[in-house]
Amino acid sequence: MRFCINYKFQCATSVSFTRQCIVSKVPIKMEVNPPKQEHLLALKVMRLTKPTLFTNIPVTCEEKDLPGDLFNQLMRDDPSTVNGAEILMLGEMLTLPQNFGNIFLGETFSSYISVHNDSNQVVKDILVKADLQTSSQRLNLSASNAAVAELKPDCCIDDVIHHEVKEIGTHILVCAVSYTTQGGEKMYFRKFFKFQVLKPLDVKTKFYNAESDLSSVTDEVFLEAQIQNITTSPMFMEKVSLEPSIMYNVAELNSVNQAGECVTTFGTRTYLQPMDTRQYLYCLKPKKEFAEKAGIIKGVTVIGKLDIVWKTNLGERGRLQTSQLQRMAPGYGDVRLSLEAIPDTVNLEEPFHITCKITNCSERTMDLVLEMCNTNSIHWCGISGRQLGKLHPSSSLCLALTLLSSVQGLQSISGLRLTDTFLKRTYEYDDIAQVCVVSSAIKVES
Repeated sequence: MRFCINYKFQCATSVSFTRQCIVSKVPIKMEVNPPKQEHLLALKVMRLTKPTLFTNIPVTCEEKDLPGDLFNQLMRDDPSTVNGAEILMLGEMLTLPQNFGNIFLGETFSSYISVHNDSNQVVKDILVKADLQTSSQRLNLSASNAAVAELKPDCCIDDVIHHEVKEIGTHILVCAVSYTTQGGEKMYFRKFFKFQVLKPLDVKTKFYNAESDLSSVTDEVFLEAQIQNITTSPMFMEKVSLEPSIMYNVAELNSVNQAGECVTTFGTRTYLQPMDTRQYLYCLKPKKEFAEKAGIIKGVTVIGKLDIVWKTNLGERGRLQTSQLQRMAPGYGDVRLSLEAIPDTVNLEEPFHITCKITNCSERTMDLVLEMCNTNSIHWCGISGRQLGKLHPSSSLCLALTLLSSVQGLQSISGLRLTDTFLKRTYEYDDIAQVCVVSSAIKVES
């Protein structure tokens, strides 16, 4: 159901006026603009919008008060109240729009255009054209560009236009009408209707980089999207999803599994009240073909874009898509060292094993030498200074190492050194990971 209003659109029209001047005490009437010829057709433009639910202010009192049951009886007799729930402000009736209202980005702007023949003549070759001028483009919204052959007196030409608003700021609806009179004279006029498009949501994003050292998939990215309703009415959030780029797979973290069913973390009523903010979380993992090539995911990378769909009071739908979200990938230098496997807990003074992954992130081939330097608590087992061989760009190799700890507690693994013999450059790796070292008398669960 749609209702139309026609009194809030403002248009600028020129008027003829007279001015009196006194020269030698003789009044002279001067006409600044020549009289304009009256057009045979009248143009009306009305915005189509839905009504709102009628609200009233309940006035009641207790029966022991002076008015007694008078106020309650008046509310029961009021046709706008809900039978049996008269004290509720919300009624069962609909109210026609009282003003032009607000137009928000992502909503569909609908307008009704009517050209009426106010004269007693038959008008021919009527062409009605509607364009929408924004700050960056001009769009043709007319359903048909064909001219109407003739329009009899007291008849009209009606058209309904729709446009999904994709820009904020000033919009100008330009309606132009051209026709031919019975005498063969070609006539033309147009009107301008200006309105503002507001922003309904405030969207902020944050990126968190996480290295999945114990997984074959690295470079996980967590995206937090904060969405705030900056309108004056509540919204029903129908969908908030992330469309990833070709480099990533996405997993939504906005629901939990309860008794085999996926339940949203926001509850059953996903309404967003005015000025309220809701946070959405997504986890992105690079696809295997990109994760294996260390040189691809570096610098500024495209993550994807958010797709947001909502509904307002009477189900009017709105949709927004953000621009492509970008993040700065963490820099690892020329050589990256990550852990593929490491135990959580180890016994004091007993050897344990870890698996390291070395990746060449540069664009040149490296000839690497591994050195293992002992610390106060961590002692490496094996030959230090051994050759690892040549490592080509974007290539990786896995290395199994053995070490032991001489101190109990949470110990940090440090002391690895990689040297590129081509450039005589050494890369130091400290605080790679941490392990919990316990006494050998305590049995460590495997």
